[in-house]
Parts: sequence; structure tokens; C-alpha cells
Amino acid sequence: MKMTVEVHWEREGAVFTDKRYSRAHIWRFDGGQVVPASASPHIVPLPYSVEANVDPEEAYIAAISSCHMLTFLSLAAPKQIVVESYTDNATGVMEMVDGKLIVSRVELNPTIVYAGEPPSVATQAELHNSAHEQCFIANSVKTDIQMAPNL
Repeated sequence: MKMTVEVHWEREGAVFTDKRYSRAHIWRFDGGQVVPASASPHIVPLPYSVEANVDPEEAYIAAISSCHMLTFLSLAAPKQIVVESYTDNATGVMEMVDGKLIVSRVELNPTIVYAGEPPSVATQAELHNSAHEQCFIANSVKTDIQMAPNL
């Protein structure tokens, strides 16, 4: 399975070699979505970054959270557990590890609303554990992914 994403940036007349150029760029996905992106203002100061745009670190956290959610939903459905909504306020931590700045930890904090009686806490924990084990993104990274579901 091959996926493609176009990432496009232009200098737009900046000197460039003085590092005073915009980090704003776009991500174009194969389905047609275009997402404005930028370096994080935590890494590259304004005005050379764009605070309103998605930065790669935020996208990384969102990808981990989204993958977990989609896997969770796919595991709940055949068990006849009806999910009305799923909201995750995921957080990521960047820190120096072995002299490199990395996203070292992501904490997923999902709040799930179920139709009717919610499943037991044990069943929910089992679904989250299975979702984590089966998530393609979680299986692809070395970031410590921690679960703190709001059960």
C-alpha cells in the first residue's frame, strides 16, 4: 500500500541564507485536502512561522490520536458497543534525548460517549489496549504513547 502527500514551500523573494524566511507551506493530500502548515512558533519565532497553521509536531500527535480512535471504533463496532462520540485532548512532550529534540511522549486522553449503557471499565480498558496494539502509527514509532482515557 502506497500513500502520497505533496509538501510544497516557496521562498517568495526572501534572502533565505539569513534564515529570515517564512516556514509556511502546504500539505496536499491525495484526496484533495490542502492543509496550511508551518514550523511551530515554539521552534521558529514569529513572523517566520505561522501560529495558525498546523505544525509537524501537532500533526504527529493528531496522527497517533486519530489512528488510536479509528482502531478503537473498529474494535467496538463488532462487539455491538455503539459509540456516539469520541473526543481526545491528546498532548505531546518534546524533550532532549541523546542530544536530539524529539517528541518523546504522547498522552491520549479520550472521552467517549456511548449509546445506552456504557461498557464496563474493564471492557473499555481492553478496547484501548487492543487499539494501541493494533494502531499502525503506534506500531511505527518509538515515542512512548500513554493512555489516560476518561472512563
